[in-house]
Amino acid sequence: MRITIICVGKLKEKYWKDAVAEYSKRLGKYCKLDIIEVADEKAPETMSKAEEERVCQKEGERILKAIKEDSFVTALAIKAKMLSSEELAEQIQKDTIQGISHMVFLIGGSLGLSKEVMDRANRAVSFSLMTFPHQMMRVILLEQIYRAMRIIKKEPYHK
Repeated sequence: MRITIICVGKLKEKYWKDAVAEYSKRLGKYCKLDIIEVADEKAPETMSKAEEERVCQKEGERILKAIKEDSFVTALAIKAKMLSSEELAEQIQKDTIQGISHMVFLIGGSLGLSKEVMDRANRAVSFSLMTFPHQMMRVILLEQIYRAMRIIKKEPYHK
């Protein structure tokens, strides 16, 4: 199985890079993992609604260019269905059984994902009603994918 995470922005802090490296190493046992970073759009602190839409649109265009045509895409979005760790594992397992061999997870920038990106997604999932920095969300997503793999394989870790 191949898993690609497409995310807006680069990790700058060493602690995020270390966490991503650790979960990437752990996931190597279960899948081929790729992380694609697309540039975030530079934006002023305060923006009009139109400016926010423009920023989201530009980042969305970059995300869409990175998605391969045959990919099954899951967008992370606050206003989507929340899944437990067990439900995420179950969903990944069902997808695999149905022949999906390349799963793509999308993490937007500070303004989220554009309508076009959401329209391209096959599924949307929320990890919380709270907002997290996208750097932290990358680590949380990797941990949850790792946890899902352990659950699927009936290996200890899930508690």
